[in-house]
Amino acid sequence: MSLPTKWVAHIDAWQRSGLNQAAYCQQQGLNYKTFAARLCDYRKTQHDSPPMLIPVNIQKSPTPSEIDSILLMHRNGHRLTLPATVSAVWVAELLRCLD
Repeated sequence: MSLPTKWVAHIDAWQRSGLNQAAYCQQQGLNYKTFAARLCDYRKTQHDSPPMLIPVNIQKSPTPSEIDSILLMHRNGHRLTLPATVSAVWVAELLRCLD
C-alpha cells in the first residue's frame, strides 16, 4: 500500500519537529486519529523492505604496549622490563630471589 505524498511529507515533518503527535496535529490542523492511522500504515511499509547488511567497523582491542610495562632496576644496575600483564605473585617471588 502506497501512502499519499501528503502524508509522507507530514510524517517527515512531524519527525523533524520534535513535537509529539498530538501537538503536531494540533499545530497543522490535522485529525489526530487520521494522522495516527496514516503513521501506522507508513510504518508497515517500512518493515516490508528486504533485510540488508549494514557495514560496521570492528576495532581491535588494544594490547599491552611498552608503556604498559613494569621496569625492575636492581642496585647493581641490571634492568628487567616485564609486561604489565605479568602475575604480581611471580614478580614478588622474583624480587625475593634477587635479594
